[in-house]
Amino acid sequence: MSTSKGKDKKGVTGRLWFRVVALVGLVISISIGWLLSHEIPIGVLFATIIPIMGKKLPPSIFGHGRMNGTPKVPHDLMPRPRPEREMFLDLPGGFRMPQNGLGMCCRATAYDDILVYRTVLWYLLQGGRHIDGAHLYLNHQAIGKGIAEAVRRGVPRSEIFVTTKIFPTHFGFESSKGMIDTYLKQLGLDYIDLVLLHFPSIPLASSPCKKGGSDETECRRETWTGLSEMRENGYVRNIGVSNFSVRHLMELEGIGAPIANNQIAFNPFVPDEIMETISYCKTKNITVTAHSPLGGIADKDKAMLHRVLNGISSNHDKKVSQIMLRWAMQLGFAVIPGTGNPNHMVENLGIYGFELEKNEMDAIDGLKYNAEGFSSGQTTSFIGSL
Repeated sequence: MSTSKGKDKKGVTGRLWFRVVALVGLVISISIGWLLSHEIPIGVLFATIIPIMGKKLPPSIFGHGRMNGTPKVPHDLMPRPRPEREMFLDLPGGFRMPQNGLGMCCRATAYDDILVYRTVLWYLLQGGRHIDGAHLYLNHQAIGKGIAEAVRRGVPRSEIFVTTKIFPTHFGFESSKGMIDTYLKQLGLDYIDLVLLHFPSIPLASSPCKKGGSDETECRRETWTGLSEMRENGYVRNIGVSNFSVRHLMELEGIGAPIANNQIAFNPFVPDEIMETISYCKTKNITVTAHSPLGGIADKDKAMLHRVLNGISSNHDKKVSQIMLRWAMQLGFAVIPGTGNPNHMVENLGIYGFELEKNEMDAIDGLKYNAEGFSSGQTTSFIGSL
C-alpha cells in the first residue's frame, strides 16, 4: 500500500512539474514572439527590463504616463542663460558640440514618453544644449516634442545639438539614408547635428546589407557611405561612431566624410587598454564622447563611495558626480550623464564653474590601475573584439 501511495505522489509531482515547465515555456515563447514583433527587439527588451529593475511599471507593457519621476515643467518657465564658461569640442565643417550633454538612455524614466518630454524640456530651459539619443532608445518622438516646446518658449534651434545613433540591424547604404528620413520625422527636425553608428556589429543580428550578402566590414562601410551622402545633402551635419575600437575606425579611413566623434564607455575606472582607442582618436582629430561617465549601471554606486573621489569632492565642496564629469571634460571629452531630475541637471551643468588641480587630475587618472571590483569598459572591450 505504501509503495502505491509513493508512486501516486511521484506521479502527481511529475505532472505538476510538467505543467510548470510547460507554462514557463509558453510564457517564454509568447515573450520572444512579442519582442520579435517589434522593429528593434533588443530596444524593447531594454525598455522593459530597465524599468522593472528600478521597480517601475515598464511603459512597453503598461503604456506611457503611468511612471513617477521627472516633475511637470511649469507653464511659465522660460529659458535661463546658458552656463558661464561653457566648453565645446570642434567638429568638421566648423561646427561645435557642447562638452556637457544629457544622455537619454538606460534609466527607467528614459523609456516613458511623458517623462522624456519633461526631461528634455527641463534640460533645455535650464541652459543645457546637448541631447544624446538613439534609435535603440525608442524615444525619438518624445525628445522631438520636448525640443519643439523649448523652441516655442525661446530656445533657438541653432543652439541645440542633437545626437542620435543608427543600430546595426539597419546598416546598409540605402537603409541608412532611409533611417535618417525616419529620424528627422520622428524628431520633428530639419537636420540632425550628429549621427553615429551605434555599435560595429551585433552577433547573430541581421540587417539589409547582410541580407544582400555583405559581411560586417562591408556593412559598416556601406552605412558610412550612405550617411556621408546625407551629410553632403545637409540632412546631417556630422557623422561618427560609437563603441568602435581602433580596428573598426581604420576600416572607415578614406571613405566619405571624416569621423567626427567616437562615443565610448569612459570614466576613471576603465581599463588602460581603452586608452589605445582614445590615443588613436586624438591623433586623427576624432572627438570622444564619454558615455557611462559616472560608472554606468554596474559601477555608479561604488564610484560614489570611492575614497579618492570623495576627498577631492570635499576640497571643492562638490559632489563626486561633478568631480568625475569635470575630470573627463578637462581631459577633452564630452560627457552625457543621464538624469530625469531637474536638480541633478543643474548640478551637472554647474561643472563649468570650477577646475581641478593637476595633482587631482593625476590622482583620478591613476584609479584605473587600481579598479578591482569595477566592470567599466568591459562593453567597449568586448565590442572591440567583434
